[in-house]
Amino acid sequence: MPKRGKKYLEAKKKSSPGALLGFTEAVQRAIETSFAKFDETFDIAVRLGVDPRHADQMVRGTVVLPNGIGKEVRVLVFAKGEKEKEAEEAGADYVGNDELIEKIKGGWFEFDKAVATPDMMGSVGKIGRLLGPRGLMPNAKTGTVTFDLAKAVTELKAGKIDFRVEKAGIVHAPMGKVSFGAEKIVQNATAFLETIMRLKPSASKGAYIRSIAVSTTMGPGVKVDTASIKDLVK
Repeated sequence: MPKRGKKYLEAKKKSSPGALLGFTEAVQRAIETSFAKFDETFDIAVRLGVDPRHADQMVRGTVVLPNGIGKEVRVLVFAKGEKEKEAEEAGADYVGNDELIEKIKGGWFEFDKAVATPDMMGSVGKIGRLLGPRGLMPNAKTGTVTFDLAKAVTELKAGKIDFRVEKAGIVHAPMGKVSFGAEKIVQNATAFLETIMRLKPSASKGAYIRSIAVSTTMGPGVKVDTASIKDLVK
């Protein structure tokens, strides 16, 4: 096990280790036990009753968090012709086609999200091995391969996140910053959990939401009583 620092151990004692707290109380406790000098990211981890090895139990989607994620999102758009102008007017940070592809081949990755029009995917696919491992490859399933660039760019700038269940059946996602306060984080988490519930695979048997834990970047995890989310999720 990794050696924990004094501040972490002190925070752990205050986090009610082993106890299951109501969702709002768990969020507040995680905020109270954050101790880093920077504005920590607030994360949520949800263990689902699915087996991602089976295609019919894969859980993947996107959600626009009502309060954003607390950081500026740099959006790059691969487009040509009139669509370049549309992307620029929507607020994209970088817009182009072949010249951007060559720049990325040279090792440039100064952006957080990438969007492409369908007619650009043949060219973008050539750098898929560079974009894919970094989670930057445009994908139609997450709405980042589209001709509606105005909508795609606006949503990404507003705090749209994409998520995918991992091999262990867990979905991790950022819910904002500690400085947001409990109310805004709960609002973001509610939108996220509602989306998770809508994506429940028909092949999933038994309890769908198995467990939930919330934490900050440096702080200890706080376990949530899954029954408490019934008051949040509609």
